[in-house]
Parts: sequence; structure tokens; C-alpha cells
Amino acid sequence: MNKNKKSPFKYKEQHAVIVVLETEKEQQEVFEKLKKLGFKKIKVVSV
Repeated sequence: MNKNKKSPFKYKEQHAVIVVLETEKEQQEVFEKLKKLGFKKIKVVSV
């Protein structure tokens, strides 16, 4: 890729942590704990 050309994508550096949990109940508990700790941008993913 030519480093002098601007990408058509708007890139914003972000950092994340992925935690793999055993159950949906545990996922909900961790989600609620993160909310209580003040995290605003929490994503829930199930695969």
C-alpha cells in the first residue's frame, strides 16, 4: 500500500480486552460488574 495515500477508512486507535466465559449467567455478571466500575463502552458477544 502506498503510504502517501490517505485511506478511505476513518481509523481511530482503540484498545480492548476479550474475556471468554463459560456461561451466559457469568457473562451477565461480568457485564454488570464492569458497568458498576464505570465502563461505558461494553460490548457483549456470543458465538
